[in-house]
Amino acid sequence: MKKTLTAKIIEEHLVSGKIVPGEEIGIKIDQTLTQDATGTMAYLQFEAMGIPRVRTKRSVSYVDHNMLQTGFENADDHRYLQTVAAKYGIVFSRPGNGICHQVHRERFAVPGQTLLGSDSHTPTAGALGMLAIGVGGLDVAVAMGGGPYYLRLPRVVGVRLTGALRPWVSGKDVILELLRRLTVKGGVGKILEYFGDGLRTLRCAERFTITNMGAELGATTSIFPSDEETRGYLAAQGRSGDFRDLSPDEGASYDEILELDLSNLEPLIACPHSPDSVRKVREIAGTHVDQVCIGSCTNSSYEDLMTAAAMLKGKVVHPRLSMTVTPGSKQVYEMIAREGALADLIASGCRILESGCGPCIGMGQAPPSGGVTIRSFNRNFEGRSGTLDAKVYLASPEVCVACALKGEIADPRDVGIEWIRISTPAAYLVRDDLLVHPPADSSGIEVLRGPNIKPLPTRGAIEDRLTGEVLLKVGDNITTDHIMPAGSKVLPLRSNIPAISEYVYERVDPGFSRRAREKGGGVVVGGDNYGQGSSREHAALAPMYLGIKWVLARSFARIHRTNLINFGILPLLFADLKDYENLEQGDVLEITSVRDAVRKAAVQVRNTTRGNEFSAKVELSEREGEVLLAGGLLNYTKQHSLEAV
Repeated sequence: MKKTLTAKIIEEHLVSGKIVPGEEIGIKIDQTLTQDATGTMAYLQFEAMGIPRVRTKRSVSYVDHNMLQTGFENADDHRYLQTVAAKYGIVFSRPGNGICHQVHRERFAVPGQTLLGSDSHTPTAGALGMLAIGVGGLDVAVAMGGGPYYLRLPRVVGVRLTGALRPWVSGKDVILELLRRLTVKGGVGKILEYFGDGLRTLRCAERFTITNMGAELGATTSIFPSDEETRGYLAAQGRSGDFRDLSPDEGASYDEILELDLSNLEPLIACPHSPDSVRKVREIAGTHVDQVCIGSCTNSSYEDLMTAAAMLKGKVVHPRLSMTVTPGSKQVYEMIAREGALADLIASGCRILESGCGPCIGMGQAPPSGGVTIRSFNRNFEGRSGTLDAKVYLASPEVCVACALKGEIADPRDVGIEWIRISTPAAYLVRDDLLVHPPADSSGIEVLRGPNIKPLPTRGAIEDRLTGEVLLKVGDNITTDHIMPAGSKVLPLRSNIPAISEYVYERVDPGFSRRAREKGGGVVVGGDNYGQGSSREHAALAPMYLGIKWVLARSFARIHRTNLINFGILPLLFADLKDYENLEQGDVLEITSVRDAVRKAAVQVRNTTRGNEFSAKVELSEREGEVLLAGGLLNYTKQHSLEAV
């Protein structure tokens, strides 16, 4: 049978299970990455396992999220992260070195290897032929200890690319078109594998944007072949030795095929408040704009920023708006500075931010009240920008610059600028002086913990009888931003679960945390695609701390479902979707014989308030059931030693 690239990499790393879609498999993990918003908790979890040193080929700890130091909390976390990295054999990327996904692709991503990251945009590295998957921090901690990563084998969707992008059309427009077609739920349970003659026309920079935003489809990951374009990129990074020629077999058998003619695309834009609300730019041209931001792990590469600088050279951004530019890494920052592009950006009126996630996660640069902001980012969920009533649009850097010059939404083809295509440089500027490698002997290293770093909350085995009030009922596409907000107020509390739990569902229902404490926990009822978006395990960990023991939904997003199981929260599915309509906040629900129900994959839920019953499904693998019954992955891992792995 002709094999896909995905199948080839999985076969090389298979530890358990059969390569059949829907079956649970375990794969060996070569590399891990964390960032500071999720990393502190991941390393607290790793320490709790009692393993003396990481067992991966490479593990890297990045600081890129919590860089706004308005108090001691973030600085203390950074110090903890650096010392724990040195203690356990982890590379530490210092603040200022750049966004994890930008730096990892520059310095560490290797074709054919597996990467697990505690950030949902980890699939960015798939552009180099790597099987890169975003997960919660606890899954990363287990992988660092040498444990396999378990997942239900996704269906592999082949995306056949033909043609070539026309002037002013970019990789951002490719992924926006797929979001328009498939929606934010269209990739759930799937891996997108790109192939076809159109591959040859896409630079690695464009491929990175596509795999990065594949996360917004709900896909497990996205992957490109490792081809001559990959070879050139790795050579330019001084890493020719990491290249490996990898591609699917000719005529490989995909579970599904999508056809995409690149030559038919034009500049696109995602409208508020979802990445799949996609329109042609010309259809909404003329809408006034208050802010423009270029950056994020999606579009902050050398090629992106050189393009923006070329468009802005000799011009000034419109007087009624503010424009920011964020270089994705120290490498990008220094290169555009040495080549004069940084000066052109500054001269045009751009505000230059440090190399980090910044406004993408609501860490500064909040738009004005009711403002319109055009961003080259990956998410535009309501309130994520830091301004609840802001209207956030997502577009390519080219569209962003066109909007900045006109002061309104504009197609770059309509602003009178001659198109320029920035080529991948023959050699990137390589300086790894902000990467701190661990010592061979770490026996004398002390791990430093600030007062904001609180002990890791745990829970015991799941009870056989669960009862609780419906504390909240929400609709479809609830994101982890809804459940556990980010931003400069909340992110510094990521290592302090008692404190951060005060903000659970704050933007949806400010009284939720208080009510959960008063009621001793309870139940959350959700619609379709519950928990989409970020990999942040705090959206499960903080509710667990508040006493949430089960969530009942129409369907779950992949990462959040796993995070719920990892922290001992039962993810239940309505057997009959109509039963969702019959539940109200305040209803008291009860489940008996929970342990038996988990093993039989079905359960009866009694609504004691209304005096009726309905059926729910428990869709767990045998291993997931054991994890849940143990009270979560940490308990399960302690019971099943990793020494034999």
